[in-house]
Amino acid sequence: MIAVDELSRFAQLTSLTEAELAALADAGCDISYPAGWQLITEGQTADRCWLIREGTVSLDAHVPGRGDIAVQTLGNGDLLGWSWLMPPYRWHFGAHTVEPVRAIEFDSARLTELAELDPVFGRALNRMLLEAVLERLQATRARLLDLYRGPGDTASPGPLTGTAESGSSR
Repeated sequence: MIAVDELSRFAQLTSLTEAELAALADAGCDISYPAGWQLITEGQTADRCWLIREGTVSLDAHVPGRGDIAVQTLGNGDLLGWSWLMPPYRWHFGAHTVEPVRAIEFDSARLTELAELDPVFGRALNRMLLEAVLERLQATRARLLDLYRGPGDTASPGPLTGTAESGSSR
């Protein structure tokens, strides 16, 4: 079982009340993956998400003619998986572990049920996921600028990972 105080350490969850954290803790389970594990396959059914406790996950996007291109690296404290929130409930990126990962896994059906039972919790959950979507979009843009930069361009689009200053969940 996941402890409420453990969830309260995740920056993305600070806006949740004790009761909402308890409901979320009840919906989560501990999980571990070895290095090199394919967590997400782009285009497959999205039915869960994770809060990463330890380890590193690489997100990639399939680019025709170029293969899978790394978009962002996620690590301790980051949220992985938001595609379950909106139809067609398919993963928009692929993800694999770069090193062993310990995480809290949440089933999307359970999260949806909790959000429908408590609209305030649902709003907080949606906000947290929207922050992750926004950061993913920014990281993807930066990565594409980096990949397609002309030979004379010298400006750097920024790092592949988010920064603490951004205040967002990666």
